[in-house]
Amino acid sequence: MTEHLVASGAPVYAIELDAPLAARLEKTAKKLSNLTVVHGDVLETDLAALASGKRIRVYGNLPYYITSPILHHLFTFADQIDEIHIVIQEEVALRLAAEPETKAYGYLSVVTQLYARPEFVLKIPRGAFSPPPEVGSALVTLRLPGERAKLALRDEVAFLDFVKLCFSQKRKTMVNNLRSVAKPDVVREELKALALRPDARAEQISVAQFAELQTALTRVS
Repeated sequence: MTEHLVASGAPVYAIELDAPLAARLEKTAKKLSNLTVVHGDVLETDLAALASGKRIRVYGNLPYYITSPILHHLFTFADQIDEIHIVIQEEVALRLAAEPETKAYGYLSVVTQLYARPEFVLKIPRGAFSPPPEVGSALVTLRLPGERAKLALRDEVAFLDFVKLCFSQKRKTMVNNLRSVAKPDVVREELKALALRPDARAEQISVAQFAELQTALTRVS
């Protein structure tokens, strides 16, 4: 992947935590003027500093067990990123691109779609890796911005906390999950105003509807 990116002629910053892999990249970097190796943890890397004011694209094979934390970290630099192209676990890839009223739709779907427009590009066979993983893999493209560009959110952190609360117990209705925010009758009334059922659950609600609901409940609470 690094070799293909470097061949484009664009400046490439390869972030690698594993020491042996970083050492291999350093040897490659000695031959290529547009490759810089950043030996460190991507979760602690300041992408804005690396970008130096320029727009960037992110490419990577993410460690499957920390895909969500990495995505959250990348989204904190959403204003600098144009696209994200990543290989991740197939199950997670489906969740990122899932639509409301589907089994895969959840909190991670909303977070991703707030910041980006996800596309499930292709499945990758296990035999493409050495050693083969125990789970399926997929390539996902995230194009920024997402729904965030259309919404007038005053506080994104508060909004995501609200969404997380809505999904806190997926089998329960919004009325039950939001008891700490507003009285049941108030929640039902606001759901009705959004043309949603009074017994609606979080997996039935779009990003834009979550934003409208949060605004409405903040106003009346």
